[in-house]
Amino acid sequence: MFPKASTMTSPEQNTLSQPLSLPCGAVISNRFAKAPTSEHLAERSGDPGRELESLYRLWANGGTGLIITGNVMIERHRFEAPRNPVFDAQTDPQAVKAYAMAAKAGGNLAIVQISHPGRQQQRGHGKTVAPSAVKLAAPGLLFGKPRALTGDEIEDLIRKYATAARIAVDGGFDGVELHAAHGYLINQFLSPVVNQRTDEWGGTFEKRSRFLLAVLSAVRAEIGPERIIAAKLNSADFQRGGFTNEDSIATAKLLEAAGLDLLEISGGTYEDPQMLSGLPKRQSTIAREAYFLDFAERLRGETNLPLMVSGGFRSSPAMAAAVESGATDLVGLARPMTLMPDLPNRVLAGESLRAVDSEPRSSIKFVDAFLGSSWHNQQYSRLANGKRPAEHRGALATLAIGTAKLQRDAALYGRG
Repeated sequence: MFPKASTMTSPEQNTLSQPLSLPCGAVISNRFAKAPTSEHLAERSGDPGRELESLYRLWANGGTGLIITGNVMIERHRFEAPRNPVFDAQTDPQAVKAYAMAAKAGGNLAIVQISHPGRQQQRGHGKTVAPSAVKLAAPGLLFGKPRALTGDEIEDLIRKYATAARIAVDGGFDGVELHAAHGYLINQFLSPVVNQRTDEWGGTFEKRSRFLLAVLSAVRAEIGPERIIAAKLNSADFQRGGFTNEDSIATAKLLEAAGLDLLEISGGTYEDPQMLSGLPKRQSTIAREAYFLDFAERLRGETNLPLMVSGGFRSSPAMAAAVESGATDLVGLARPMTLMPDLPNRVLAGESLRAVDSEPRSSIKFVDAFLGSSWHNQQYSRLANGKRPAEHRGALATLAIGTAKLQRDAALYGRG
């Protein structure tokens, strides 16, 4: 992505520089948020370390009002990918403090996205669990069939979310985001396709929502009313019989009643990775850029929750227009900040920017999902080590480097 900038003061500067107050009392200094990204740069121990500190310090100094980390695991034997950070009883408190200090280096707020992969854990790396024993329908043999969680295990996981949240705020973070999207564990409980339980944790919409609400309640009791609790929620899973727009709206209303502070809207799962490859290019999406903005606009009529839309934003005029329209309160940026980590500062200084997608593409959705994710992970690693992004790296080089990294990191699944 290469910026095309003007030196004139932009009309979007005023809109995007406005502060945003959250229900808990926290104030975000502007309308930019660094959306969650899974960087796979933690130490072998599972502690955040030098590379994550370096990367997040760069983003924090880039001017964003809010930073949300990506995929911090609540169990060290179950994780989304090798080198995810883990916040549990074995985590080094000093490592968390250093991470928080780096993530808040620009005077911004920073929260930790806490997550559990559920059935989206690769085969051969520990026992896979889910609400029900429903195998992930994904290409190849990456994912095995999970076993259904017991009632006692579900209660234990709720406590582990709360523990991870306590570790985050004790370390200096301003709160947490519950990852309830993209096919991870909370999303699996919400999904009628994955959650086929007949006990108090599944069946009706109300019972499928119970796990998310129980986690929110436990986290709030652990960290108090003044800390931020956000949630990332799918607008839909884009699966036949799955979590729908109507389910998402109903869930948002439950979250608002339960005291949520911020709702991030996204969509898709590993089976249909809309969050990585984008929605079909309807005219409204082309004009407004963000994949989920139309849904957010619909949701705005149903809830008073502060909203954040992530995915698809590329130009500062479209970002400002989204906020001015009332469809979203925060502009979530992930991929544009890979090659332009100072994008917020530049827009707030008066530049009108347009980022261009540089990651390689094929004509196959799942290949593109891996290519895009791997390409950005490689850029994160370069940034974390003081190097410039390799924006012209092509598909073959990306695949080769990404595959080699997967092989090197595979042994890390044995940690803990």
